[in-house]
Amino acid sequence: MGKDLRSYLKQLNEAYPDSVKVVEQEVNPRFDITGHAAALAAKGEYPGLIFHNVKGASLACMSNLLTTYERIALFLDCDVQDIPRVFGEKILNSIPPTAVEPEEAPVKEVILTGEEADLNRLPIPIHNEQDGGPYLSAGVMVIRDPESEKINAGIYRHHIYGKDEMGVWFLGAHHGGLIYNKYKKAGKPAPVAIVLGHHPGFLMGAVSRIEGIGGEYEAAGALIGESLRLVKAETSDLMVPADAEIIIEGEILPDKEAPEGPFGEWPGHYLGGGSVPVIRVTGITHRKHAIFQDIVASSREHLVVGAVPRSGSIYRAVKSVVPSLKTVNVPHYARMHCYLSLNKERDADVKKAAFTALNTEQENLRHIVVVDEDINVFNGEEVAWAIGTRFDAERDLLTIPKWNGPGGLLPTNWDYHQDGSHTARMSSAVIVDATKPAPPVPYPARAVVPKEHVKQIQTNKLRSFNDEEKSRWF
Repeated sequence: MGKDLRSYLKQLNEAYPDSVKVVEQEVNPRFDITGHAAALAAKGEYPGLIFHNVKGASLACMSNLLTTYERIALFLDCDVQDIPRVFGEKILNSIPPTAVEPEEAPVKEVILTGEEADLNRLPIPIHNEQDGGPYLSAGVMVIRDPESEKINAGIYRHHIYGKDEMGVWFLGAHHGGLIYNKYKKAGKPAPVAIVLGHHPGFLMGAVSRIEGIGGEYEAAGALIGESLRLVKAETSDLMVPADAEIIIEGEILPDKEAPEGPFGEWPGHYLGGGSVPVIRVTGITHRKHAIFQDIVASSREHLVVGAVPRSGSIYRAVKSVVPSLKTVNVPHYARMHCYLSLNKERDADVKKAAFTALNTEQENLRHIVVVDEDINVFNGEEVAWAIGTRFDAERDLLTIPKWNGPGGLLPTNWDYHQDGSHTARMSSAVIVDATKPAPPVPYPARAVVPKEHVKQIQTNKLRSFNDEEKSRWF
């Protein structure tokens, strides 16, 4: 068998034994699954969660898994600050997938078709208070381009309408939507498969920024570190991941739409929705004792999963223009921001790097902060310190009017009216130059303890007050 969700869980448990918690008591899919994550987040805790007993469902549910950069760095085998570089380099060295026979595919252990292919069997959560119903939030939808025959994979939101129907919401130039429109124009249903539960490398590969249609299976293989194993679907000729936990097979109907939403998206607001195409379910296959994987919508996990692939793509693009780039962070707490650190060789490097980042991620980025290589862009306090000590708004702030939009998921891309309606508008972007002047111009030195002394400190020998010390000082 290939690497999968279970092999990653084993690796994670060995490296960070307390990183996944099991919930044994019965939970209601309506808010209880996300409620656990929210209650822990309020205390600053972000463990992965496995729910054994979800009311009305026969399978376990996992959520909150990819909530820290350390868990991403673990499967990429690198330090946190190296995630963008390693991610960006890996997806350039794609690994083609490999076909296997059905008897070799764990996802074929249970095969449900016809009336048995019932979405109610799955522990699908309702995530947030005003959501319009249950949603698949971690499903990777696979669809084949009818012209090139290339397979495209991506994460889309799927509103569950009933036991065998769900919506699919495409935003802007999503490749999945472009492919579906080709089937719709021809008046034909579009065969699809939705993959639930796999190695994080597969999930990250599916949301990677890859030029052109297709290539996600190859990118997933590169991130996993081995060829992705594929098997033929039951109700179509699509090739789907053999080591997945669950696969929902179906077809997007060319002549049927339904109201979708609302759904709490990654900016933390309710936008999007409207009338969307409908998927009719034709089959479900899954492992025995399968784990249904969910991403807690509009949460830290939602943001981390979206931010890491974008950081990798931005790193690769900026590095080609400004070779002195050190690293990139699209912070999970504000995915509209992007922090770039570089060893500035000339003052023009800042704008070149910032505009390349903006052009790589046009739909979402709004604020680019460029700092020197001595600033850890994964530490928000250090970035704020750089802005406070190396940035002068009159000289170092560049505003780009009408850069982003119109419309989309960012609330500032809309004008709001008293009658409750809203109309799409363009919004601006800014570049903040928080770097020192380029050499040979001097700048005051930063006050730091010498690194060689810091490395010698043995923090494992620290202890709490003993009784004698308490009596002396308390």
